[in-house]
Amino acid sequence: MKIPEFLQPGDKVAIVCPASFIRGDISKGIAILESWGLEVHVGETVDSQFHQFAGDDTLRAADFQWALNHPEIKAVFAARGGYGSVRIIDKIDFSIFQKQPKWVIGFSDITVFHTHINRRYNCATIHGQMPKSFETGTPASLETLRQALFGEAVSYTFSKNPLNKGFIGREATIKGRLIGGNLAILHSLVGSVSEPKYKNKILFIEDVGETFYNVDRMLWTLKRAGHLKKLKGIIVGGFSGMRDNSPAYGYSIEEIILEKVQEYDYPVVFDFPAGHIDDNHALIFGQKVALETVGDICRVSYSD
Repeated sequence: MKIPEFLQPGDKVAIVCPASFIRGDISKGIAILESWGLEVHVGETVDSQFHQFAGDDTLRAADFQWALNHPEIKAVFAARGGYGSVRIIDKIDFSIFQKQPKWVIGFSDITVFHTHINRRYNCATIHGQMPKSFETGTPASLETLRQALFGEAVSYTFSKNPLNKGFIGREATIKGRLIGGNLAILHSLVGSVSEPKYKNKILFIEDVGETFYNVDRMLWTLKRAGHLKKLKGIIVGGFSGMRDNSPAYGYSIEEIILEKVQEYDYPVVFDFPAGHIDDNHALIFGQKVALETVGDICRVSYSD
């Protein structure tokens, strides 16, 4: 797995908008990046709108390509998510990126870029706060993003959910490369060239605003495709703003997930602080992590 060069003060970074257009501004996000000693360059899409998108497909692809190819840009931030990344991913030429990999950062719809880059170009990316979400992001979540970008040690400790599925027949520590992102996006990529390789990986999932039955359906798709069978483990982040139907679906998120993996002997841990939540801690996809449970806590740390 290729690891892009970690950032240093004085490095140049770009902000582009490959999906939905920005409501409001990202001045706070820019200010925070500058406070980290970074020189911020803003792409044309940040101030553009075409229907719900930050410019039409051609503009969004060109803007992302500019940031990806620029020899002095060390990291590319998606300003926000929304929808639109899948419309341009096949328009992007990654040939220069392959020779000079750089960090690509974002979450939600940006899962398309994470899985495509991890799968096709064997390069790590960062699932974390975006300049638009910097406005409400907790200081702790922003600090984990800074640490990940600058190559500082990052590990996470969080409370054990009583519904966690244990380490059946295994040691208390599981290691594997981390993949994943937004469940709806992962579901939409099944069968495509951007679909991640699930075998022997630790899968992170999160989502927002979905109905319970639709989460159930998406997980059945992954299971029936054989993607849940040979994982090393699952880390479940925030499933926020969930909607129910009438009559109620009747199962919680934990129950929906556990039903799909009950016959597998790998661990499943809930309540990891990442996703569409203010406390969205950064995760480095593509790197090897250690997942362990000790007493009443769970711990995720990088083992590369």
